[in-house]
Amino acid sequence: MPVQYGGVLGEHSEVRNSVGVFDVSHLGRFEVSGPGSTELLRSQLCNDITHVEPGHAQYTMALNEHGGVEDDIIIWRLGDERYWVMPNGTNFDNIVTRFSSTGSSTVEFSDVRVETVMLAVQGPTAPRIFEAVIGLMPGRFRVVTTRFKGFDVVVAGTGYTGERGGEICIPIEGAEGLWNSIVGAGAMPCGLGARDTLRLEMGYPLWGRDLDPETTPLEAGLGWVVAWDHDFVGRRALDSQRDALGKELIAFATEGRTIPRNGYVVTAGESTGTVTSGNFSPTLQHGIGLAYLSPPPPADAEVSITIRGSGVPATRVTLPFLKR
Repeated sequence: MPVQYGGVLGEHSEVRNSVGVFDVSHLGRFEVSGPGSTELLRSQLCNDITHVEPGHAQYTMALNEHGGVEDDIIIWRLGDERYWVMPNGTNFDNIVTRFSSTGSSTVEFSDVRVETVMLAVQGPTAPRIFEAVIGLMPGRFRVVTTRFKGFDVVVAGTGYTGERGGEICIPIEGAEGLWNSIVGAGAMPCGLGARDTLRLEMGYPLWGRDLDPETTPLEAGLGWVVAWDHDFVGRRALDSQRDALGKELIAFATEGRTIPRNGYVVTAGESTGTVTSGNFSPTLQHGIGLAYLSPPPPADAEVSITIRGSGVPATRVTLPFLKR
């Protein structure tokens, strides 16, 4: 996935105002199927896949015994005992190994990534592209199967930009034709740079920056991802942390074109930490960022970012930065 095709700012603007297409084939995806698949996912992931019916998607996480986030994952539930599991590309091998080493002999695993291309079509006018190219637009977090020029495709109403749209998986042999049809219908090719600024405006975490094995979903403000009605790896650690967080993720904004870069020191009262994700917001036209502070600061504590040796005041905000 290139950083940019024609320019990050132009691609960002196109997704916010019209429609863009991202080649996200680097993302992991493997199929889990057969008797016992559902219980395997329930035991390994902190959300509960039984809360969604076949034909739906779910956001979830794989935790370690300490409650830390080994990966955040999207699940596409294709049937009662058939799923596509979508970890981050960098964690693909580890997650496949983890699942396959704990599954029963009746659970089957298939690497879908080696035989498919995955495209994300995102933006306010994305439904028009979907209708024109594949004849349907999936609802939010819905999963459907259809055909494109003789190829089976799986389509989901998921994405990483906060805009309307979805993601399409197609066999490699049909991918060039699908890409050309999407671009020909008016979608602008977009790269990794715009993807990062778009997701940050929505406050979506990035694994490796805002999520990692030393950070729990509760510390990340993502307690809604945890379904407490079942047992899963890391459950005991989260139980002990529910009323006593060691750190907390805060969101903040700076004025003007001041950019709070990753790693910059952040203070709020007696609490300190560093920026995990920070950038200039092309839509809001000012700096935005995420940072973990320890201990969790009071809500009214004044926030300051150390930039080039000077303390720059920041305003604590409630996510998302961009209100849709």
